[in-house]
Amino acid sequence: MVVKKVELETVCGITSQFPENVLPEFAFAGKSNVGKSSLINTLMNRKSLARTSSQPGKTQTINFYNINDALYFVDLPGYGYAKVSVAVKEKWGKMVERYLNGAKVLKLVFLLVDIRHEPSENDRTMYNWITRSGYHPVVIATKLDKLKRSQVAKCVKIVREGLGMGKGEILIPFSAETRQGKEEIWELIDRYAIPAPNKGQD
Repeated sequence: MVVKKVELETVCGITSQFPENVLPEFAFAGKSNVGKSSLINTLMNRKSLARTSSQPGKTQTINFYNINDALYFVDLPGYGYAKVSVAVKEKWGKMVERYLNGAKVLKLVFLLVDIRHEPSENDRTMYNWITRSGYHPVVIATKLDKLKRSQVAKCVKIVREGLGMGKGEILIPFSAETRQGKEEIWELIDRYAIPAPNKGQD
C-alpha cells in the first residue's frame, strides 16, 4: 500500500469508549523501548507522527491512526518499564484486554520483541494474552541492525522458542534503520485488509 494520508483520529484513555470503526484494524503491542513507535512511523512513511521517546512508557493511551481511509493502525500502551504504580499498570492492562476482547474489526495483532534478547516474562504473558483473545500474534523481532548477519538465525530461534511459537506462526525480523522487514509486514497487512466479497456478487 502506498501511504498517502495518515491521521491520528482517536486517542483513548483508561476510561474511554473505543471507537466503533468499520475499517479493518491492525494492533501493535510491545514492551516500552522495543521500537514500536519507530516501526509504526516506518510503516506510515512518517518521521515522528507516532511519538518516540527516550522515556519508556510514554504511550499511556490507545491511539488509532487512520491510514488512507482504508484501515487503522492501533498503537497499544507499552508494557514493562514504565515508571508508574502497579495500580496504573493494572488499569493499562485491563484497557488493553478490554480492547482485544471487544474489537470487532481487528484483523491482526503484531507483537514486537527485541531480537537481541530472549523474550521476557512480560513478552510471554502478552503473547499468551493475545492468543487467548483469539488471535495468532505476528511477532516482529526489532533492532535487527544491531546484530551481525551470522547471529540472526540463532536469535530468531531463541525468540521463537522463548515465546513458544508454533512452526506455522509468523516471525518477521525488522530494522527501523535499514527498513528491512517493512515490505513483508505490509504484504501481510494488505492481505488481511482486503474485504471479503459480498455473497451473491457476480
